Amino acid sequence: MEFEQLKKIIADVLSVDPEEIREDTTFDDLGGDSLDLYQIILEIQDQMGIEIDEEKASKISTVGEALDLIRDSE
Repeated sequence: MEFEQLKKIIADVLSVDPEEIREDTTFDDLGGDSLDLYQIILEIQDQMGIEIDEEKASKISTVGEALDLIRDSE
């Protein structure tokens, strides 16, 4: 469930097709930059009701890493 919700957030922020998003997809692959990643993290926190460490979030490069961070924050 988390992966599907994360895909929706990423797709909405980056205006990409959710079908393009896999765990090994990088945010660079999707055309995202550091500002986009920050917006994605804010949406994750808001929609999932969790707090994500900003230092750890800044080191995320793949969707799978973001998913791991979500799971570690719950």
